[in-house]
Amino acid sequence: MAFFKKKECGKDYPKDTVILHQFPRGPFAPSMSGFCVKLETFLRMAKIPYQNVHAYKTGPKGKSPWIEYNGVVLGDSQLIMSYLSEQLEINLNMSLSKEQRATARAFQKMVDEYMYWSVLLERWVYHRGETSKTLTKLPSLFVWEIGRRTKNMTHAQGIGRHSPEEVDRILEDDLTALADFLGEKKFMFGDEPTEVDCAVFGQVSQVKYHVPETVKARKYLEEALPNLNAYMDRMKETFWPDWEECTTKGFTTEATK
Repeated sequence: MAFFKKKECGKDYPKDTVILHQFPRGPFAPSMSGFCVKLETFLRMAKIPYQNVHAYKTGPKGKSPWIEYNGVVLGDSQLIMSYLSEQLEINLNMSLSKEQRATARAFQKMVDEYMYWSVLLERWVYHRGETSKTLTKLPSLFVWEIGRRTKNMTHAQGIGRHSPEEVDRILEDDLTALADFLGEKKFMFGDEPTEVDCAVFGQVSQVKYHVPETVKARKYLEEALPNLNAYMDRMKETFWPDWEECTTKGFTTEATK
């Protein structure tokens, strides 16, 4: 469909500033994409200067977010984070041991490569009608097309072959694993946040704010995992003091940042 447009590059952007291309702001969190929240949280955590460009333009991999940085165009949130870390000599994982880095990578893959698909199914397939009413202002035909594509992609990936009840259980089990590992720690690996916190925060933000309230896993997160909820609040307070300015408050206002 024509709603997504090809990337637009080559503008006279400021030097040494990341131009973060991402979808327009979301209703209750800064984006309806966990990957957009993940990457913007990383830029804030790493204190990297950036400038937002909000549009339905996809990058070199046909997805969003994507960046331009000093003439270089890159897609994929994790590859972007790795590139910027190398270019700017930033290491948010410096305090982690090799074993902890391996564990962090496993959690990053779990949320980015599995929880992500569970959320898409809950949002665009199982509860599409509710999503249309409360979480998006996209045209109904476009919402239908997202649902169709989501169903096809998740079937190919594998998770879409499960029943809604099984996907609910998978999502709850993933949230439980995060909460159990987090325990009483402030962040995933202790008192200081690391790179994996960006991925966890990004994807869990979608469960917490951007699936319909009738989704069982959302209720489970709210009612059964107080430490994970406290963690989400802590991440917001630390890296998103302007959170309300970065949402549309349920489409009642324009985001100002």
